[in-house]
Parts: sequence; C-alpha cells; structure tokens
Amino acid sequence: MPELPEVETVRTGLAPALEGHRLTKVETRRGGLRLPFPKAFAARLTGKRVKTLRRRAKYLLADLEGGETLVIHLGMSGRLAVYAEGAVRRLGQYVYDAAPADAGTGKHDHVVFETDAPARIVFTDPRRFGLMTLVATATLEDDKLFAGLGVEPLSNHFHADYLAAALKGKKTPIKSALLDQRVIAGIGNIYACEALFRSRLSPKRLAGKVRRSEIPVLADAIKMVLTEAIAAGGSSLRDYRQADGALGNFQHHFQVYDREGEPCPACGGTIKRIVQAGRSTFYCPKCQK
Repeated sequence: MPELPEVETVRTGLAPALEGHRLTKVETRRGGLRLPFPKAFAARLTGKRVKTLRRRAKYLLADLEGGETLVIHLGMSGRLAVYAEGAVRRLGQYVYDAAPADAGTGKHDHVVFETDAPARIVFTDPRRFGLMTLVATATLEDDKLFAGLGVEPLSNHFHADYLAAALKGKKTPIKSALLDQRVIAGIGNIYACEALFRSRLSPKRLAGKVRRSEIPVLADAIKMVLTEAIAAGGSSLRDYRQADGALGNFQHHFQVYDREGEPCPACGGTIKRIVQAGRSTFYCPKCQK
C-alpha cells in the first residue's frame, strides 16, 4: 500500500492539473470502490473549483469551493494518471503525456476527471480497495476517517518530546508503535523498517523501553527517510507509479527492507526477516539492539 512519500509524490504530480482548476466533467464507471460513492457524487463535483490539494496521512484531500472536500485513498493498487489535453503538454513543472483515445475506458478505470487545466485524470484500481468520498471541509478532522489520527511526521508538531510522550509505557514492539496511525500518521511498513535501521533500534524492542536518549535519533531518522523518499519519488513496488506515469526510485536506496539474507550496509551482518503483526519486518540483528 502506498505510504506517506508515495501519496505526497502523487499529490505533487496532481497539483498542476487540479489545484486552482475547475472540474469540468466527472464520470464514475461503477457504484463505488471499497465503499459506495456518496449520493450524486459526480454531480456534486462537476463544475467545482479545487481550492487546495493537500495530504493527511495516506489520504489526498481536494478542498472544493462550496465547502466540501474530495477524499481519496489509493488502497492497494489505486493509481491516478494525469494526461494533458489539447496542445498543452506542460503543467507547472511537469510534462504529461497526451491522453490516448481509450484513456479512462479500461476495465479497471473507475473514475475520470476532466479539468480546465486542461487535463484528464483517470483513477485506475484493479483490486478496488481504494476510496473516494465527499466530506464537509469544516468538519473533516472529526470525520471517522480522520478522527484520532496522530501528528504528521514532517510537521513541526512531530519532535522528540512528542515521540517520547507517545511511546511512554507502551508494551507493543517499537515497529508496531510506529505503524499505529494514532501515534504517527502516514508511516507504513517500508519506512518504519528503514527508520529503525538508521536509529540502530531493534524492531522487537518494546516501545516503552526505548531510552530517552535514543528518541531524538529515531525522530530525526523518521523525518530524514521520509524526506529522502519523497525526493526520490517514492518507492515503486508492484503497482505504484507517480501521477505522470514515472516510477519512484527510493527502492534502490533500501538499506534493509526486502533485503533478507543480504549483508548489512553498516556492519556486514546478515539482514533478517521476521513477521510482526502479519507484516514482514527487515532488520540487522547484529547492529540493531
């Protein structure tokens, strides 16, 4: 599932085609994704201008004029592809492909947005685990999708003092604590493994047993690995692509994730894979304690 860097990369790629632009036409090709679309979904979107395109945790949020927010979650295999229309190929910093004649008509193409950029945006999701809905902007943080989410790890609200308070007394492994969206919003399996490696912390260590002196190192590692992943366009594993169709390349910089049996880049030990809460964890038992 795309994590914070992948969703942020998609947001950046979508912004030139959406932000400040009007949705001139919206078509849905089915009644919903993992949840049904809200009543009159396409009609409520058509004609609206996108005021701001932002991200919260692993969700994309398009704030619309009129007071509603379009909420998008990519799920396991969702992708938003942007095609330039007419003679325009460059939008902002990006050069997009022209829309092929069949863009948006494929078996797994479920929602098509036309904008006055001009651009066509196609949401494709073979597994249909994605989500699209509309929520009142003013009450967004109280919606069941967002209520209780933790802080954004790249915001000024995330720092060593916050992390120390959030982990205090927790009897779950530190890896599980980092994946808890009520603690930190947006971190997933890949970046939790990578941040723990950079901090030299074992993923099996109980969260409440992480020493106070180790927490600033962990907080900095989380920020650093997420920032580097965003700069690299995210990690392309299985279905993920950027909005302009390009692959991310942070997977070429993994130090432990998906490297079972390979030598540790720090100490030369052997990277091990274990399963925690049903998820694969990769770490070096020699230098992560």
